[in-house]
Amino acid sequence: MPGKLSWGLLDLRSVKSPHDLPEEFNLAAALLDRHLVEGRGQRIALRGPAGTLTYEELYRLTSQVGHAFRALGLEREQRVLLLLRDSPEFIACFLAAMKIGAVPVGLNTFAHPSDYEFYVRHSEARLLVGEAEFLAPLEPMLRRSRLRAIVSVRGEDMAGAHCFQQVISAQPTDLDPAPTPRDDPAHWVYTSGSTGVAKATVHLHRNTPFVIEPYARHVLQMSPDDITFSVARLFFSYGLANSLFIPLWVGAGVVLLPERPEPDRVVETIAEYRPTLFFSVPTAYGRMLREVADWNKLASLRLCISAGEALPAPIYEAWKEKTGLETMDGVGSTEFGYIFLTNRPGSVHPGSSGKVLPEHKFRLVDEAGQDVSDGQMGELWMSSPGIASYYYRNHAASKRTFVGEWLRTGDQYSRDEQGVLTYQGRTDDLFKSGGIWVSPIQVESALLEHPAVAEASVVAERDAQGLEKPVAYVVLKARREATPETERQLREFSRERLAVYKCPKTYHFVSDLPKTTTGKIQRFKLRQQAASQKSP
Repeated sequence: MPGKLSWGLLDLRSVKSPHDLPEEFNLAAALLDRHLVEGRGQRIALRGPAGTLTYEELYRLTSQVGHAFRALGLEREQRVLLLLRDSPEFIACFLAAMKIGAVPVGLNTFAHPSDYEFYVRHSEARLLVGEAEFLAPLEPMLRRSRLRAIVSVRGEDMAGAHCFQQVISAQPTDLDPAPTPRDDPAHWVYTSGSTGVAKATVHLHRNTPFVIEPYARHVLQMSPDDITFSVARLFFSYGLANSLFIPLWVGAGVVLLPERPEPDRVVETIAEYRPTLFFSVPTAYGRMLREVADWNKLASLRLCISAGEALPAPIYEAWKEKTGLETMDGVGSTEFGYIFLTNRPGSVHPGSSGKVLPEHKFRLVDEAGQDVSDGQMGELWMSSPGIASYYYRNHAASKRTFVGEWLRTGDQYSRDEQGVLTYQGRTDDLFKSGGIWVSPIQVESALLEHPAVAEASVVAERDAQGLEKPVAYVVLKARREATPETERQLREFSRERLAVYKCPKTYHFVSDLPKTTTGKIQRFKLRQQAASQKSP
């Protein structure tokens, strides 16, 4: 068992600056070892279809994995890729890598095979831990790679790969954290690619506490008695905080669901494991509203959280009507590490993103970099000790995004006199119609109020004169047909709610919208589609 940590029983809640942390600070020890030192080893950390693990059992498993990683040749600051479902193995591997000073990188389990070749090559990883099911189709590419070792979890092992259980079984169950400086890289997260090619954000050991502590305290008001359950997966920055950083920071519990979180499975999981905090994304909330039959199975929940994209007011209102629960719509980013802008219990403004948490600073700036007034749109810039340092091997993007102490989010917002911010879309998504800026989010929110509309996305399309006009891509609800009458109704509906220059000039009825695997709509693909449809 861990001895007294070098920073002892430091009250991490009182830490206001990276300089308040010891020079030597290991994030994994703060998330795991600390709870054993402080007497919480017998509390249940993980639960789900794979069983339960107490904090002490998770510590032992993590220690074995850390020793195994070292035996396989993994060294300080080298990357280890994790191609794993949400599982105890993912948590243990992630913590073990950080604990020995290496850098874990969770990979999207729904990605295309060509994406994995990019991840392996770009990260320059030395070790890959993956489920046999995911590794099998990648075998030719993996053999060509510069990986030092591959570890297979569950299923039939790939030829030449190490079996996870075999490499950890004989390893010691105690492991001291590496003496990592607080400014060493702790982990990477690849962006979702909603705007193009994925980028690797580099987070230091000192970053994460300044992101998760304010949200856990001000919004979630968490205690060790809470249990989190996240629809967003661990490979996604939002899911990583929901299912690892935040609960383990507090000493709370986590529900891990390995399979794809379809609505019926999500409901059964909540009913069986009784989480108190539910984290999801607007698309998933919308699906649950359409498909859930027994809402009593969600009775254990005390608070719901939404992020990933703006939560439309109609979805918020419908969810509250069904469950009686407020949904905290929040905004974060992979670069920031978690949610920094959010509604709060008892102070929800449906359709808005709420207020920036008090520990962080923000600006809304125009194209010239000047602060805008209330009511005007501007790009949101954020400042916090929790922000990632840079994108790995992408200097140009790093220079565009990280400007001194500021993170340029690329998101456009307006602010009212109470300091409440409302999302207006990505900087790249905004367009001018009739010489006036149009926010796709505002148009989409209006369309979503129509009873026939399940999903909607709005982009700009150039007309015959080369002028940009709004175009809507609409997914209809079940048993609704895409007829001329449906389009007429939507046109009339939008005219009643929007200025004429904001009303879509064309409607495309589609079966689904292009999304990242984390549920974000890829508007750039719709823009490409709109452009191709206009080409001769």
